[in-house]
Amino acid sequence: MTKLIQTLLDGFAVGGLYALIALGYTMVYGILKFINFAHSDVFVLGAWISWVVAVRLLRLDTLPPEAGIPWWAAPAVILVAMAFCGLAGFIIERFAYRPLRGAPRLNVLITAIGVSLLLENTGQLRVFFGPYPKAVPVLLPDQTIAQLAGVKLPAVDAIVIGLTIVLMLALEWLIYRTKLGRAMRAVSFNTQTAALMGVNVDRVISFTFVLGSALAAAAGFLFVMKYPAGLKQPADSSWIMLGLKAFVAAVVGGIGNVRGAMLGGILIGLLEFFGVAYLDPLYRDVYVFSLLILVLLFRPAGLLGRAEAEKV
Repeated sequence: MTKLIQTLLDGFAVGGLYALIALGYTMVYGILKFINFAHSDVFVLGAWISWVVAVRLLRLDTLPPEAGIPWWAAPAVILVAMAFCGLAGFIIERFAYRPLRGAPRLNVLITAIGVSLLLENTGQLRVFFGPYPKAVPVLLPDQTIAQLAGVKLPAVDAIVIGLTIVLMLALEWLIYRTKLGRAMRAVSFNTQTAALMGVNVDRVISFTFVLGSALAAAAGFLFVMKYPAGLKQPADSSWIMLGLKAFVAAVVGGIGNVRGAMLGGILIGLLEFFGVAYLDPLYRDVYVFSLLILVLLFRPAGLLGRAEAEKV
């Protein structure tokens, strides 16, 4: 029972990170009907911006151990990372995707891959982040805040789970309870009709990219807080796999469905950790992609997605 509950907690913590990244994939697809393959690189960018702010700007790595980390450090770093990645998402949409809005989808797909490669290779330049791993100072408490019957709840996991829930609830409220969210759903349903009804389509699409990129940046910050040694080269294969798993989460939940992305992220995190704990840790990626294959075989629209009927 102890192992079961501990695995549940670990799966929820990492699954929440997958869900935050998957939200960016699913929001862009819901509106523009294409996969933004550069989104996982924006997630990595958020992690690296967190390092830049914490180390190069605030110099938090030079503080003596007895001084401790200021309480405002983590909020400041995550807000700057989200703002920077939001701006990056706006620039990507404005200069890479908007000129191709009426072009064939293959053109947009090639452009998305090109933007992804540009971000990966530019980040490895010494003038930016460099090609070598970096150490990230731990800005969140690293002690155990609760322990019962051998089950430990580290403070960083509690913060990751709590902040993930808050961000997803805020997004849910924005989409289904605000005028802007209504505009986003209208553009998702039919871009031309929404424009005729007075919706500023360009502004809504730009906001969608900004919001998705900011959520990916938050996931990047939380990931390096949970795994401080995980900040490696921008093009490292482990980062690419993280982005792919988030994409799998979006597809499993139902690409284009916000609640489906949340569900898919949690399911992927739980499946991965239960597979590692009870089966074989060497096949942790196999479990994830096996679920993707099963969902595509038996429910191609995803768990919460709906198949779209096209009139001929």
